[in-house]
Amino acid sequence: MAEEQVLTAGTVADGAAHTEAHAEATLFGVGAEGWVYTGVAIFIVLAVVVFKAPKLIANALDERIAGVKRQLNEAAALRSEAEALLAQAEAAKAAAEADAAAIRQRAVAEAAELVKTSEAAASEAIARRTAAAEGRIAAAERTAVAELKAEVAAQVTKAAAAIIAARADKDLQTRLTEEAIAGLDRRLH
Repeated sequence: MAEEQVLTAGTVADGAAHTEAHAEATLFGVGAEGWVYTGVAIFIVLAVVVFKAPKLIANALDERIAGVKRQLNEAAALRSEAEALLAQAEAAKAAAEADAAAIRQRAVAEAAELVKTSEAAASEAIARRTAAAEGRIAAAERTAVAELKAEVAAQVTKAAAAIIAARADKDLQTRLTEEAIAGLDRRLH
């Protein structure tokens, strides 16, 4: 225990010597750390009293809040505008789809009507051409029959003239031939 007391006494003596070597400077009994605290306190008091820092800080915060509110209002307005544009675009898309469906239906109906009209026109054209061909055939038949009758009449007239010429005298032959020709001309024309 005696050794412990000696050690403690030596340590205290060393500490005192150490303290004297590094003596701290003081002003009015206040050290450097105390003056730093005092300076900060004075600055805060001056900021509060002279510069009205809380009011400035509050004004700055109010301005920032107002700016954020303006940005939020602008964002809300832009969002509502975007939603309105989206709704318009969707309405335009639906209208365009409805128009396309109507156009498609109209085109199908017009195509069906065109097919029906074309078929009717083709049937009418075929009927007209058939009737015209039948008319030409009938006219050709009538012409052929008339030509045949004329040819037969001419042949009969020649034969009758030959027979009469062989059996009759000259005056009688001439008179009968002229009467036969006149009668044939009336019948044929």
